[in-house]
Amino acid sequence: MDIAGHIKNSFLDFPGLISTVLFVPGCNMDCWYCHNKPLWREDNLLDPADIEAFLLSRKGFIDGVVISGGEPTLQPDLKEYIAYIKNLGYRVKLDTNGLKPDVVRGVMGDVDYIAMDIKAPPGQISRVVSFDIDEEKIWESADMLMAGDTDYEFRTTMMPLLTVDDIRRIAQRIKGAKKYALQQYRKTDEQGLYPEPLSESIVREAAKAAGKYIDDVIVRGI
Repeated sequence: MDIAGHIKNSFLDFPGLISTVLFVPGCNMDCWYCHNKPLWREDNLLDPADIEAFLLSRKGFIDGVVISGGEPTLQPDLKEYIAYIKNLGYRVKLDTNGLKPDVVRGVMGDVDYIAMDIKAPPGQISRVVSFDIDEEKIWESADMLMAGDTDYEFRTTMMPLLTVDDIRRIAQRIKGAKKYALQQYRKTDEQGLYPEPLSESIVREAAKAAGKYIDDVIVRGI
């Protein structure tokens, strides 16, 4: 599997576990606020041998491996790589945008946790990801996670174009979900061309609105 970036130690990315995070290149979305875009390029990949050596050396110190991106479900050998990590004794978390439900379905029994991004409410996702997509595939993945046995969470980055009502509509669509996380948006440009983050009060108001439909709503980054 191609790996474009690596965070060696994280206490935040895998709930309840100390993890290491592997970032794959490429994505089938183009969210303007994404802070991982520098990792999308495939001309500066990390040496797989270095990653393997790291994983072997950290057994007993790190509990899990997070496969993030970019979009991991674009990697043709994702399932095999998950099996390799599991054979090393690690738990595995997958980050995905849900746009490839067949791939998500194929690995649900292999991973320990899935975090799925929901960018905007039904009918509005394309305005966030910069081009038209078949968003029904995203909702198919969401419904599949809610009906399955794999531990999961949904999450939305509170980019400044979203409103409290947008979050309410998302929460209505995934009513009864196990967990829903609202993540504060971070500006990615140094020139100040991007809008400022929404205020803490707005983000918490959105979380309160979502809480009417989902019992476990959390806020990150504030």
